[in-house]
Amino acid sequence: MPTTPSAPSGIRTLPSWLLGRAAARGRGLVAEALAGEHMKMWHHVVLSAVADQGPVAQAALGRSISLDPKDLVGVINDLQDAGLVLRAPDPADRRKNAITITEDGERTLDRCAEVARRANDELLAPLSAAERGQFLALLTRISGTEA
Repeated sequence: MPTTPSAPSGIRTLPSWLLGRAAARGRGLVAEALAGEHMKMWHHVVLSAVADQGPVAQAALGRSISLDPKDLVGVINDLQDAGLVLRAPDPADRRKNAITITEDGERTLDRCAEVARRANDELLAPLSAAERGQFLALLTRISGTEA
């Protein structure tokens, strides 16, 4: 992975800058790993969310992952064309679409989860197991999310 030039001395020790650099490196590692499975980051996110929530209304899916509806349609189209999800009228409200993962989608998601885990292991390789746990706990607190 190419290195980036050092930041000016006034910002290179700011936690926000360091978190941004670490996040960019992590995204790059995961994106490269997912490309080996012919997937992009948002495709993986949407497929994971459908597996967790499905069948899920398309609008609710987009809200749950904070993806613009126009962008979501394109990702779902790609996933449907690949046979990874099904889009059908929502039984609760036939004016809406419900998205469901297919068996191929589940197998693809399993492979993607494994390559993403390995990419994250590479990202965190400089840390001991105890440091990883502490780091993840701190990131969870800082991000305001639950693990």
